[in-house]
Amino acid sequence: MDHGILFDHARTARIGLPEAVFCEGKPVEAVRELLEQFGRGSGRPILFTRLAESIFAQIPAAVQERYDYHPLSRTAFGETLPARSRGRVAIVSAGTADGAVTWEAARTLEYLGIGHKVFEDCGVAGLWRLTERIEEINRFQAVIVVAGLDAALASVLGGLTPLPVFGVPTSVGYGVARGGHAALSSMLSSCAPGIAIMNIDNGYGAACAAARVVNNL
Repeated sequence: MDHGILFDHARTARIGLPEAVFCEGKPVEAVRELLEQFGRGSGRPILFTRLAESIFAQIPAAVQERYDYHPLSRTAFGETLPARSRGRVAIVSAGTADGAVTWEAARTLEYLGIGHKVFEDCGVAGLWRLTERIEEINRFQAVIVVAGLDAALASVLGGLTPLPVFGVPTSVGYGVARGGHAALSSMLSSCAPGIAIMNIDNGYGAACAAARVVNNL
């Protein structure tokens, strides 16, 4: 069945970032058709995001074998873009509960060929976890901050680094955290100037924002 999906293949030439496939909500048949086209050996690097493990499990084994699939981040790619020789991104998360979003960002950077490192468990309730790592973080060219609950990490890190900072509020938290809305409001009202904030749980978007910085170094 042809689902009529039209790719924006010229996007890389326009903005330096290729189109990705957002799998959530798509019929399994449509996801399967796309995965059949862009696996390892196709010569066409495509990133699949929000690809649930339960959906990937329904894809024929011969197709699965052509992909690097990461269950936690729900991402898959067959091929990646060429590795960049300069420019690296630090991904700093408040806790392992933010892992799905953290690793979506990391996997997107891996796919884009951009050097990166993940610094997990840097939540400000134990401030030493961040201060012990800040010297290394500042050796990068951009920072992605991933945090749920009160998302205070974005403000604190924004006051400790001169690097471009991209905050990602996550939907982690009880009650009044309201599925990430409290974290989003906290980041948007940060007193640290110059922080750019992504949508809730949008690790992919943060990685692309950081890539725009690195790609223009």
